[in-house]
Amino acid sequence: MTLSELCQRDILTLSAEASVQKAAELMRAQHVGALALTDPEDPVRVVGVVTDRDLVVNLLAQGRSPEEQTVGAYCSVHLVRVPGQSTVHEAIKVMHHHGVRRVFVTEDDGRLMGLLSIDDLLATLADDLIGLSEALRFGMDMESVRTSPMFRPDELPTHLYLAQHEP
Repeated sequence: MTLSELCQRDILTLSAEASVQKAAELMRAQHVGALALTDPEDPVRVVGVVTDRDLVVNLLAQGRSPEEQTVGAYCSVHLVRVPGQSTVHEAIKVMHHHGVRRVFVTEDDGRLMGLLSIDDLLATLADDLIGLSEALRFGMDMESVRTSPMFRPDELPTHLYLAQHEP
């Protein structure tokens, strides 16, 4: 599965000149933890990203008032990008390398496609782990059927194959 299939395509944006208060209100109303900040002169150009953590750690924890600050003063201008054709594994490596929880996903030509968060990756990996767990459980169930004294191969479903591996 590629990142283009996983990323959130609806990215919430806000002008970098907007107030921190407005950014926090938008995050709360939309239940998101990050906003892409746009250039006030060119609203389609992303110039930074601000997270709820940025606002807490860099503003509130330092005793600054959110009403008096622009959100652009607290954003990260280092935009971490990953091509849409990248894999989950590659995204994890990039996040680890840059110490971020979200990356922008880009088209082949560099245009912004979406935003991918650790939450998106965890959901995907959890689904994969559930599938592996179910496969393991099924295998264990089949093993207990084959080793029981009442084992009758002719009663197995026809779509299953028994394989014996010997050294």
